[in-house]
Amino acid sequence: MKLHKFAVPAVAAVALAAGAVPTAVSAAEVTLRGASCFPIGAPPGRPFEAVAKEINAKGKGVVQVKMLGGAPAIGSPFTMTQRMAKGAYDIVGCTEAYFGNVLPEAPVLRLQEKSFAELRKNGAVAYVQKLLNAKGIQYVGRHHDFGKFHLYLSKPIAGPDLKGLHLRVAPVYTAFFKKLGATVQRAAMPQIYTLMENGTVQGYGWPLRGYPPPWHKVTKYRVDPGFYNSSLHTLLNLRKWKSLSKAAQGVITGVVLAREGRVEGTSETAQALNKKQRAWHAKGGMKTITFNAADTKKWSDAARDAAWDEVIQRSPEHGPKLKALFTSGS
Repeated sequence: MKLHKFAVPAVAAVALAAGAVPTAVSAAEVTLRGASCFPIGAPPGRPFEAVAKEINAKGKGVVQVKMLGGAPAIGSPFTMTQRMAKGAYDIVGCTEAYFGNVLPEAPVLRLQEKSFAELRKNGAVAYVQKLLNAKGIQYVGRHHDFGKFHLYLSKPIAGPDLKGLHLRVAPVYTAFFKKLGATVQRAAMPQIYTLMENGTVQGYGWPLRGYPPPWHKVTKYRVDPGFYNSSLHTLLNLRKWKSLSKAAQGVITGVVLAREGRVEGTSETAQALNKKQRAWHAKGGMKTITFNAADTKKWSDAARDAAWDEVIQRSPEHGPKLKALFTSGS
């Protein structure tokens, strides 16, 4: 396979080849100001908190991360990466859904149809890296994946027709749900329970894993199959990244890339976690809605087409090139 013209970052390549992170102390210990796009302690926020903890354990004397908090307590999740690029924070853990206002092409990180190892090899990740660098951001890697997104509902549907439903959305699946006829509204994660409880919305999108237990009380159905990938990513302020020693960069990169390789959806670990999560949903009283073959194809095609149409519309120059790198073809 011919490699894309954008090469894998040198630090990442070294860390991958070595299979370990540097331990030598070549400069004074640096403390990075960390922030999460999710509430501290909430299921979707825990993976980045674990990343920070591991960096602190392996980076003693070299680099440490001081977590300052998570959204929405310290600000909107949609501005977290934006503010980091301007210097408010040094390192952020975030889903790409929350930094599309910084990078119009960000959705490609949830639309991949290849493993991240393949995306690094064919230049896809490096392409995104170059685009983010232009925005003052260093992309380190994907530190977690909660599996596919699903539509969760308070009432059943018979097929892939969402007309008449009012759904809470995030940028991840707004175009998809609207394409199938839903009325949509945005709201912060902590508001989902109340919106479902009082009937303001009849459903919402959320990953299979990283699911808050209280939501079982207001959710009766999960629609299968899932769509897209619910990835979480580690990002740094580019200026701060460049100021770090190679040892500090290596600690951060090594921690994140080791996690990146463990969270592929096809891995045995991910499959086991998915099975456990489905069983937990069923135990909590949640029923599964499945479609026939024709409707399943309509559902999946609508998800794919809506997402890529949106990317290409927003980025006519880079969108088609990224689609060729991130997908397996039509």
